[in-house]
Amino acid sequence: MRKLPMSELGRLSTEDFQAAEKLPIVVILDNVRSGMNVGSVFRTCDAFKIEKICLCGYSARPPHRDVLKTALGSTESVTWEDFDSVSDCINNLKTIGYKVFSVEQVEGSVSLNEFEVPSNIPLAVVFGNEVSGVSTDALALSDGSIEVPQWGTKHSLNISVCAGVVLWELARQLVGK
Repeated sequence: MRKLPMSELGRLSTEDFQAAEKLPIVVILDNVRSGMNVGSVFRTCDAFKIEKICLCGYSARPPHRDVLKTALGSTESVTWEDFDSVSDCINNLKTIGYKVFSVEQVEGSVSLNEFEVPSNIPLAVVFGNEVSGVSTDALALSDGSIEVPQWGTKHSLNISVCAGVVLWELARQLVGK
């Protein structure tokens, strides 16, 4: 087995990435304090060609040192937008036709393995704070909730890990359509 060098991976340049068609998914970060978590989500969004990231509330923002350190340049490729509140962000997306799903353990949530990406409707997913999760404001405005099945004792994932799991599944479904 031979490890492939960067030159053989066929990666897009930043300019080519920006011009490429994206998956119709917007990631909303609801008061995600850690710059390292935010930077990691930027890298994941780059990996799956996600449309954009909305940074809400007190979420860390570029050029925060920890965001840039973990994002490894993806803050230059992935489009992002700044919102004072998650409510403003969600209301804005809903008025232009997005369905919004929070990623949270709530009554009536749909297990990720049973969630079906809506056809021909852009999707936004909300990931919450490291301690308190998705805010009640975001939950009240969401069209539904997705839950990542877990079988251990902690019943929570780091937000950047959770985003990776959820976005992989959503991208997998969309690319297969």
